[in-house]
Parts: sequence; C-alpha cells; structure tokens
Amino acid sequence: MTEIAHRRIPVNGLDMHIAEAGSGPLVLLLHGFPECWYSWRRQLVALAEAGFHAVAPDQRGYARTGGPEAVEEYTIHHLVGDAVALIAALGEEQAVVVGHDWGAPVAWHAALFRPDVVRGVVALSIPHRPRSSRPPVQVMREQLGEGFYMVAFQRPDLPEAGLERDLPDTFRRMLYAASGDAPMLVPILPDGGGFLDVCPAPDELPGWLTEEDIAVYAAEYAHSGFRGPVNWYRNLDRNWELTAAWHRAPITPPALYVAGERDMVLAGVKDRLHRMHDYVTDLRDIVLLPGCGHWTQQERPDEVNRELIAFLRSL
Repeated sequence: MTEIAHRRIPVNGLDMHIAEAGSGPLVLLLHGFPECWYSWRRQLVALAEAGFHAVAPDQRGYARTGGPEAVEEYTIHHLVGDAVALIAALGEEQAVVVGHDWGAPVAWHAALFRPDVVRGVVALSIPHRPRSSRPPVQVMREQLGEGFYMVAFQRPDLPEAGLERDLPDTFRRMLYAASGDAPMLVPILPDGGGFLDVCPAPDELPGWLTEEDIAVYAAEYAHSGFRGPVNWYRNLDRNWELTAAWHRAPITPPALYVAGERDMVLAGVKDRLHRMHDYVTDLRDIVLLPGCGHWTQQERPDEVNRELIAFLRSL
C-alpha cells in the first residue's frame, strides 16, 4: 500500500504542513471548509499509484499549518500566493491545481492569476463564478438575509466559538448534514443561533464516514481551531475589491468541474453550469455524480479518482 508522508515547508511566512505521496508531475490538492489534508486521503494514494506527485497542504489558518490572527491576511491574494509559493518550494515550475469547496475558488483564481504556473485546474463542488458587479456579502444579505451562514460568519468571534465548543460533535454534524445521505441542507441560521443549529446529528454515520474519521478531524483542529478558516469568509468583500483588474477575465488553462447532484451549492444553479464555458475557455467536462452531496472526493472517491486521473493523463 502506498504510504502518505508528512513534512513542513516554509511558505510565505507559514510553517506549512503537507501530506504527500508518489513521484511524477505535481498535483496540488486544496481542501475546503471545514477540512484539511485528510479530506484527500484517498486521492493522495490513487494519484501516487497512477504516477503523480500528489501534495495536500493544510492551507493558511487550518489544522497543523495554522496562521496569523489578522483577518486581512486571508485574502484571495494570500491564498493563491501560498499555492504558487508551495509549487516553487517543491522545486516545480508548474502544477495541476485541484480544489474542493473553498479550495476550488483558490484553484480557479490560481489559474486566473498565474496561467503560466497552473497547467490544469480541477474544481470540485464550487463552479467558477465571474466577478459580480456588487460586493458579494451585500448581495447575499439582500437576497438571503442576515441568517445566511456566509453573512453570519462576518460577525467577530461568535461563529468560531460555536464551532469549537465540541469538535467531534461539530464534525459529525457538518459532515453528515451537507452529504448526499442527509436531507438537503438549507444554511439559513435561526435568530441568535449558530451553524450547528441547522446541522442535524445523524442516527448513524453514512458508509463513507467513520468515527475514526471524525476523531482525526477533531484532533487536527484541536490546536488551530476555526478562527483562521472563518477568516476566509470575512474577506469575501475584500476579495471582490482586490480582483477588480480581473473582472470577467477568462480562465485559460485546461479545466474540469466535478460535483455531486445533491450538493447544496448547486441549488438553483444546476441548469446554468454550462455558462462556465463562457469564462473557462478550455473547460473539458462538467461531471455530476448522482446521489453525491457536498463532500465530493470523500463521498465518491472512486469516481473522483477516475475523473481526475483521466483528466491528468489528457494534459
């Protein structure tokens, strides 16, 4: 069995923790919220055995990497800068960048900002959305109200306090609630409530998730907590301001998009995914996985591995 190795690399002032396996062309795997390198455990092995060097960092603010306290040090420029610097620190000039959930916007923007470095981009769950004409938090507040979780996450301290209260319970609820095995999650928080109030505890875990997995996530978050991860959300409007020069700019590297048909992210937009072709000029395929929810590569590792490897071999 292929082993996953761990080490730390200095990256942009961070002591970045990475998990890696294999040798060959570099594939960077960027996790989402609330995840870490562990969400890619099955891709690291499969990609290594297919002849690639697969690397999954704990991104800025997360798990063993940790990060600064200041909110403004979590902008999209910092996050893409970390990815590009990591590629260089690994001794490579280029990589295929794969991202899930929050990792997907980082991957999309890496391909947008540095097409010379990103030789291919794969996004799981989050489609590319061209820059809007107005600040996104303002739009979400108007359309979805103060209870929408991305708006609620703008509050200082409160979101992370609720998420950190009982880490095993947090991961058990969140990983189940957004999966294809649960009723569709509607992330509108009740007045005075937190994110976990809309995440039911499962009677039993779905087949892709074990108590051991939950224990790993809880242990990985025990030191750094949720402040860094929530700070990514607190930069949504700042990111909008910082990306004005790329307004409606095309993404040109070869691209692949994979998502679960039951992913809450696709609510109301599934029939418009084809519009990505207007801004992602070499989008090779849009793959929707039946019955799959938000945790794409964890819920459907075999299907995701098959699509990833086929895409990588086509480049």
